[in-house]
This record gives sequence, C-alpha cells and structure tokens, in this order.
Amino acid sequence: MSALQTNEEQLVALGVEASVSHPTWTGSYAVDDHGRPMLLPGMSGVVANVRVGDLVYPWAADHLEPAVSAGCADRGRHQALQFLACLGNAVRVVDGPAAGAEGTVVGKHAFVLVDFPRVALDALGPGDRLLVRAHGQGLRLTELPDIHARSLSPALLAALPLRRTGEGRLRVEVTLEIPAHLMGAGLGMSSEWANCDVMFTHPDTVERLGATGLRLGDVVVMHDQDHRFGRGYRKGMCAVGVVAHGGHGGIPGHGTGVVTIMSGPSEQFETVVVERANVGDYLNLPE
Repeated sequence: MSALQTNEEQLVALGVEASVSHPTWTGSYAVDDHGRPMLLPGMSGVVANVRVGDLVYPWAADHLEPAVSAGCADRGRHQALQFLACLGNAVRVVDGPAAGAEGTVVGKHAFVLVDFPRVALDALGPGDRLLVRAHGQGLRLTELPDIHARSLSPALLAALPLRRTGEGRLRVEVTLEIPAHLMGAGLGMSSEWANCDVMFTHPDTVERLGATGLRLGDVVVMHDQDHRFGRGYRKGMCAVGVVAHGGHGGIPGHGTGVVTIMSGPSEQFETVVVERANVGDYLNLPE
C-alpha cells in the first residue's frame, strides 16, 4: 500500500488478454527533418537486447519499444487494453515456450510495453498469448484531489519515493525537466492512450537539455502541460511521466515517448532532479 491516501480498495482488477505483436512494414521509407529517407526498426515484436533501464539514444532505431510490445488484432480489444493497462501491472505468458513467465507493464505507445526477464525474452515470439492484470484506472489521491493519476497502478504508486512536504506539496524525484515547447506528437490525445513525444530530434537539443543520459523507464516532469483530461499546453500546470520509447527520433514532431502518470497544478508538486529515478529500480524488475 502507498503511504499516500488513495481509493485503491475501490479499484477493480481485470484480466485482459493480449498477444506479442509482430513488426509490419508498408514498403516505404520515413523521411527525417533534413529530408533524408530512413528505414529503421522500432515498434512491435520482441526486442531481446533493449529493456527498461537502458539508455534512450544509442540505438539505430526509431520509436524503439523495449522488450515486448503487446496488442490485440481486434481494434476494440486493443483499445480496451491500451486504456485499462497501467504501469506496474503484472503480466503472465499464457502459452508458448515461455508459458508461465511473469512480466510488468512499463510503458504505452502503439502497443502496451511489457518488460520480461532476459530468459523469457529469449523464448517469447510473435503471437504468444499474454494475460495482463489491469489494475489502476480510476485511481485517485484522496488527499490531493487536484492531482490526477493516469495509467498509474497502485503497485507503482507504492514503489515510487513520493511524500507530502510540510507545505502539502507532492515531492517527486525526476531525472529531467522538459519545457513545453519540446512537446510534440500525442498532444490532443487521451491522457490514458499511448504517450506524448518529446521532440529530441537533434543531438544538440538533447545535449542542451542535459538529456544524453536519459534512460527508458526514467521518471520526468513536463512543464506547462495539462494531461488531466487529454494532453495540451496550459501554463501553471505540469505532468509527471515515464520514458516509454526511444531511439533515433528523426521524424519532425516526434521523438522520445513519455507516458503520463500524474498531472495537476505545478504549485502542488515539488519536483526534485536526481541522478537516478527509474521504474525498473523502483519495481525491482528481475534480470
């Protein structure tokens, strides 16, 4: 249980079926913001050598989804999976060579992103069935009603080093502060759906913001962002999120993906920049 007062006892835990996705290709190249064609891996499938805790930028990839990208072929079921799954939810492999292996939801993008131990990643393949124990949508911080939780499971909430300050603010440790002008694709979308891209398209922007050491799974704060009921710009608001996908990020308006877990008035948060604030550490994800 979290030290913060919540309505956890009112939340339902649903078993939601998913399967390991398969990469697809349209046969065309993407074009970066210099007008150069590019063709790089990124979304879908099983990425056996990139997990939460790894650096965001070294990879020859675009919109790189770490570990397992889970989805449903039926669009209605996929929409339900995207909405219901929350960061920190438990996932179990139902069939195939890795049956019985246990993983954890660590992000959202085009798919729900699930981290598994390396031995499971070596055995998992496209089409393998998964059961996601969806738990968290509807979560409220009852003592902080103006701060809205989004895609945040009670398990992750309890694991985060959160506390209320003497002034009544919520103290959150982050690895990076992101200014509003860098927010890109994903604005205008539902707060619970996928993520919002940070336009870290150019290496000099990454260096200027001190983001070269950013890792998948890092907790960050996005300033002047209101992600309570959708995602958009609003001065005096902020959103706390978790880095979900990384890689090349060369397409205009796109870049590093961040999933919202909380949003509210900036004055109700005390965000503290620390060297390490990663959900892989907080959730003690196994190797």
